Amino acid sequence: MPDMGAITRTTVGRFAPSPSGPLHLGSLVTALGSYCHARQRGGLWRLRIEDLDTPRVVPGAAETILKTLEHLGFEWDGEVVWQSRRFEAYAATLHQLKQDGWLFDCGCSRREILASAPHAGEEGPVYPGTCRHGLPPGRQARSQRLRVDSGLICFADGLYGQIEQSLQSAVGDFVLRRGDGVYAYQLAVVVDDHAAGITDVVRGADLLWSTPRQIHLHACLGHSPPHYIHLPLVLGNDGEKLSKRHQQDVPVSSDPHLLWQALNFLAQAPPKEMCRASAREILAWGVENFSLARIRPVDQTF
Repeated sequence: MPDMGAITRTTVGRFAPSPSGPLHLGSLVTALGSYCHARQRGGLWRLRIEDLDTPRVVPGAAETILKTLEHLGFEWDGEVVWQSRRFEAYAATLHQLKQDGWLFDCGCSRREILASAPHAGEEGPVYPGTCRHGLPPGRQARSQRLRVDSGLICFADGLYGQIEQSLQSAVGDFVLRRGDGVYAYQLAVVVDDHAAGITDVVRGADLLWSTPRQIHLHACLGHSPPHYIHLPLVLGNDGEKLSKRHQQDVPVSSDPHLLWQALNFLAQAPPKEMCRASAREILAWGVENFSLARIRPVDQTF
C-alpha cells in the first residue's frame, strides 16, 4: 500500500491513445499502469484521444478503443478529450509564446535540416538555428519553433531515475506547428495536460526523451510540470517496440485474462487463481497492490 502520509495533492492521471488502429498490448500495459497508479492514490483518471495527425487516424479506431477499455472495466473521470477539437487552445498558446519571445518562424524544410544539421540527436537531426534570429532573405515561414538554451533539463523519472538532457545539443529549437499546419505533439500534450490538471504522467518509455522538451515548454508557459513515470515497452517477437504492424491488438470482446497478463508484465505478480477472475476483480486487485518498486525498466515481450 502507498504511504498516504506522503501524498499532499490529489493525483490526476491520464491515458492518451492515438487512434491509428485498435488498442494493442503495449497500450493496454500503459493504460493499466496509469490507472492503477492514479486510483491507488484515490485520484482521478482522465482519457484523451490524441487525433491531431489526421492522415494517421483510422476511422472508427477511437470508438473501438473506448469500447475495449469499457469492456475491460476501466472507468474514467469527466468527458473524453479529443485533441482535434482543441485547435483554438493550441493557437492561443502559440500566440502567447510569440508575444513572450519564445516562438519564431522557420523557413527550413526537413531536407535542408538533414543536410545542415551538425549531428543526429536522440530524436533525429539537431536543428542548427538557421532562422532563430529571423528568416533569411527570400524565405517564407513554414513551421514555428520554440527557442531552447544551453542549460540542462533535469528531472527524476519515477522508474528510470535521474534524467538529464541538453536540448540545445540533443534537439535544438523544436517545432510546435509543422510545415503542413498540424500542431505538434509536444505542444498539444503540454497544453492538454495543464488544462486537465494532470499531476502524474504514466506512459511508455518511448516518450522518455520527449519529456525534457515538454518540461521546457511548461516552463516557458509558467507551468509546474507533472511528475513523469515511464513504463517499459512491450516488444514484438522481432525485438522492436510493439506497434500496429505487429497486429497484436486487443479485441473489443477481449478476455479479462489479458489484464492479468499485463499485471504480470509489470512484475506485479497477481495470484494465479485470479487469472480467471472478472475484469473488475483483476483491476481492483491491481489498484490495491500496485507497486512501482517491483517494475524493472527493461523492455520485453508480453
